[in-house]
Amino acid sequence: KDLYKFDKRIKEELSKNEFVEYIVEPKIDGISVSLSYENGVLKTAATRGDGEFGEDITENVKTIKSIPQKIKKDNSIPYNLSNIIVRGEIFIYLRDFENIKKEQEEKGERIFVNPRNSAAGILKMKDAKSVAKRPLNNFAYTLLSGDEEFYTQEENLEIIKKLGFKVNSHSKKCRNIEEVIIFCKELEKVRDELPYEIDGAVVKVNSIAQQKVLPIRAKSPYWAGAFKFDPKQTATILNNIVWQVGRTGAVTPVAELNPVFLAGSTISRATLHNYDEIKRKDIRIGDKVQIEKGGDVIPKIVRVLKTKGKKRSKITRPPNKCPECSTPLFKSESEVAYYCKNPECPARLTNKLQHFVSRNALDIEAIAENVSDKLIELNLVNSQLDLFKLDVDTLAVLNLGTTEKPHVFGEKNAIKTVQALEKAKTKPLGKWLFALGIPKLGQVGAQAISEKHETFQDIINSTILSDIILLQELTEKARNTNPRAKLNRSKAKSEKEVLTAEHSKLCDRIDEVGKHLVQIGWYKQKKKKLKTKKTRLTPEYVLLNNKGVGAETSKSILSFLNSDTGVEILEKLNSLGIHPIGAEEKRDILKGKIFVLTGTLLNLTRPEASELITQNGGNVSSSVSKNTNYLLAGVNPGTKFADAKELGIEIVSEEQFLKMISEHPRKNEISDQQKVVQEKLEFNI
Repeated sequence: KDLYKFDKRIKEELSKNEFVEYIVEPKIDGISVSLSYENGVLKTAATRGDGEFGEDITENVKTIKSIPQKIKKDNSIPYNLSNIIVRGEIFIYLRDFENIKKEQEEKGERIFVNPRNSAAGILKMKDAKSVAKRPLNNFAYTLLSGDEEFYTQEENLEIIKKLGFKVNSHSKKCRNIEEVIIFCKELEKVRDELPYEIDGAVVKVNSIAQQKVLPIRAKSPYWAGAFKFDPKQTATILNNIVWQVGRTGAVTPVAELNPVFLAGSTISRATLHNYDEIKRKDIRIGDKVQIEKGGDVIPKIVRVLKTKGKKRSKITRPPNKCPECSTPLFKSESEVAYYCKNPECPARLTNKLQHFVSRNALDIEAIAENVSDKLIELNLVNSQLDLFKLDVDTLAVLNLGTTEKPHVFGEKNAIKTVQALEKAKTKPLGKWLFALGIPKLGQVGAQAISEKHETFQDIINSTILSDIILLQELTEKARNTNPRAKLNRSKAKSEKEVLTAEHSKLCDRIDEVGKHLVQIGWYKQKKKKLKTKKTRLTPEYVLLNNKGVGAETSKSILSFLNSDTGVEILEKLNSLGIHPIGAEEKRDILKGKIFVLTGTLLNLTRPEASELITQNGGNVSSSVSKNTNYLLAGVNPGTKFADAKELGIEIVSEEQFLKMISEHPRKNEISDQQKVVQEKLEFNI
């Protein structure tokens, strides 16, 4: 069903009757890596990270034999591929993983639970010589170039292979979605016969031209979809159900199980989601249960395996008090979760702190859960922002152990933590918004809001959020007043006339609000046209939320920031001198100008130059045409240089380009990135 929906979604976005073919590739269960080559030589290697910043693993990657440090030359390739990015997946063969486990067991070391964790652990090693001794491997699957445009993903894979990369042989071009589904099922059948782990198949639109016209999404490309295999299952005994308190106060059940080995790791706990799930599946302590790993990662109970003649324990009931602080629990009619409303509940604070310092939030790695617990226990921290009051002396002597067996945090860790806290003060608004742990607000939504608002105060006064809420309220009213709705069909003609008039007014108002949200890029409009005013349905069928922030999330954000807790947080931020700002507004120095890049720049990488162009209102194209305004040329320019000369396009050097964007800075200032670039340039001059 998901693949049919994927196919339908792709075809709706492309021109009518446009032919679409797909490439299906195994979804390798490994670590994503991005490899950057300059003049054919490997320069950097990075993990995917949080989607914006990855971890530099260049030295470790250089030890992997299946990743060429210098790409091969092949005269049959009709492109200039001096400067490229190759993406792939680092993995470990199953036989090599078993050898690693035996070695770890013999040495009494912690044993990796699966090949993916093993690969991740090896890549984090500080010593590249130790990494070189480990059997890491790589499959490449994507080729990117700022100089060249490719035709298909199929061609992409062929070129990567010719350049000396290892490409998975189990991929196939399919002419339609039916062929895709058949091949996905074939892959699932041979899954256990492969010498490496795969957890599904990746389906990609083959045509790169079609990929480029499809919309952009935050988490994954619109033109790619995943077919996940059925998770592996096993049976075990449910020993107990414990209740845990999260950062929002939500109390959730967790199953404690008889330990059992499943899909590469030993499982002793599984999520039960919420009490409604327990009730629906009638899960009780002592039951024999079928478990699986959701997405091959998170263990969960699928069903109860009832045994004839065996007496079961009492029906599971939800707790009426918080398991941590004994505060009476609260449950709203509109939600399935039970909540602890005590803001000072120690479990809530620990989880809030862990969310606050997580990589996708403020990224303060040294404050692990045991550190958070100890800071709370010693009353050194009573809220997230109390972390900024900590100093090196206090942290250095922090005892994470016991009086009998002390384990001191240490000066080195203390200095590292204080430096990370200082750096966190300068994090952008999106990171801070996510770090506060506002209920229902995710990372993508926080980033989207920060792109439309400069400060927290702007968010509090946001017309965008108020319009999103208003749109939901108006739509609900319009649904209820729609004369064609089921609840209104039996009404008298006079009543229907009143409803028709009211419904029409509501639809006009919805269109007005919706148009504003479409204009600012918060919503997008379906290609399907509105029906006439007489018969049209409510605009929920016309507007698509594409930012991950709907009415309920908007209400939650405004409620949080206007609450006593929110006001206190903003006041504390102000007193600490922390003033997070949103994404920098685009300047219009290069508004409407199209740039093409060629050659090697001395002071900027390609991504840095592209970012500076877009920051200043310009656009970057991969090929020269009559619409190109400037060719930004570095050392050893490619064929684009001759094309630009032939078309009479202005060619600018790196120095001229930097002068263009620094002559008219916004608010008489230039960005930190531009300052760094100028310093580099002055040094070279």
